[in-house]
Amino acid sequence: MVAAYKALFNLVVAFFLVLSLEGIGRKITARIQRRIGPPWYQNFIDLFKALSKHPFSNGWIFDFGVLMALGGTMATAMVIPMGSAFWTPFPNSDNFFVIMYLFAVGALGMAMGMVGSGNPWSSIGVSRALTQMLGYELPYLIVISSTIFHYKTASIHKLIEMQRGGWNLLVMPLGGIIAFVSLMGMLGKKPFDIATAPAEIASGPMTELSGKYMGLLHIMHVFAIFVEISLFVDIFLGGGNFGWYLVKFIVVWVLAVMISSVLPRFRIEQMIKFYWGVPLGLAFLNALFVLLGWTL
Repeated sequence: MVAAYKALFNLVVAFFLVLSLEGIGRKITARIQRRIGPPWYQNFIDLFKALSKHPFSNGWIFDFGVLMALGGTMATAMVIPMGSAFWTPFPNSDNFFVIMYLFAVGALGMAMGMVGSGNPWSSIGVSRALTQMLGYELPYLIVISSTIFHYKTASIHKLIEMQRGGWNLLVMPLGGIIAFVSLMGMLGKKPFDIATAPAEIASGPMTELSGKYMGLLHIMHVFAIFVEISLFVDIFLGGGNFGWYLVKFIVVWVLAVMISSVLPRFRIEQMIKFYWGVPLGLAFLNALFVLLGWTL
């Protein structure tokens, strides 16, 4: 029963925290680009307005894909530790590989639903998104595998506990840097926002979305951001009590937004060449240092 309440608390925190930070991020980007920007609560208005409208359906595959995407991402957010063992809803299920498996359900649900719409722009966007995953996940998984090998556990809350003597970002700085670069791709921040490039493919996977479906996919995106940043905070910044967890979460988000606001967009082949170049090479180098015991 306690675990269920903690899991529900995860969803509530994820919803209000990330939706607020998205609005603050829009404001930060606007200020950097010498604009005023919308109010920080604009995303709440947009979301509830979308949820109040009747959606257009392209068939049961399209409908089911939206629900699968949201359900898979919500399930993942419910098992994510928020900085410590105390804020871990399911201590026996917070294994990194279990989390990645659940997270993939959401991604595949979105891909299935959007391709089912029959819109070519949606198909191109999904193709780019899956290709981008192939790019950033390779160096990211090598870094995470090295971390798991170093600590001999894949449990997130145990990885948090083992960082009391020093954050992984400091113990294995190469791994932390590569993980952050991969995180930029996961978040879809520039220069890695090619999957939704509005000027080229009319927002890609979201082209056919309207009304409640647009709102539900926005909520799915909110939970996805929560999962991705939380994993970085837990694995590389040592988690911490709930207050410190929130501070680290906000700092990582603001840093990603500030970097994104001053960079141009990569083409899809440029993105693949980038991730399979220096980041992949440094990920292998980090793995070699871990195998040899050359950590700080």
